Amino acid sequence: MTEEQLVKALRRGELSALEALMDRYTPYVSSIASRILPGRPADAEELTADVFLAAWDNRNKLRPGQVKGWLGAVARNKAKNRLRQAGRDLPLEEDALELPGPDDPPGEYERAVERQLVRQAVDSLPGPDREIFLRHYYYAQTVAEIADRMEMNQSTVKTKLRRGRMKLKDILTREGFLREA
Repeated sequence: MTEEQLVKALRRGELSALEALMDRYTPYVSSIASRILPGRPADAEELTADVFLAAWDNRNKLRPGQVKGWLGAVARNKAKNRLRQAGRDLPLEEDALELPGPDDPPGEYERAVERQLVRQAVDSLPGPDREIFLRHYYYAQTVAEIADRMEMNQSTVKTKLRRGRMKLKDILTREGFLREA
């Protein structure tokens, strides 16, 4: 069944389409949940189920070619919300800005190259700066949360974020992904 057929069947309310969706994307969604919730397999499993329930509840919003991205975004957001509710620190794993897999839609290559450049730029930041950047832009922590968790002044966090953005802009401009103003 193609993704377009799958989406149409979901919109018609066919439970078999939900089962097919789960068969196709459970490993993907589970891996996202497990990376953000390491050491919490029960939470990751429950979160995975919640993602597919959200897909069913929002089946009229799903678009062919965007289903995997939508599921991934929902999984990341739900996992981050769970961590925030638990008051735990967010993991800063090496593959936080991982490139997409081979199942991604056509035309994704250019965005993948840009994401790889962003990852290289972020990886080139010194350790604490990298952690601040990931906490803010990937895990959506506020400046106040970052300052509190890393025992820093908020103005220091803001300065490090600004320098990180400038470095990313410089790299992306040099590589031709951004135009100079």
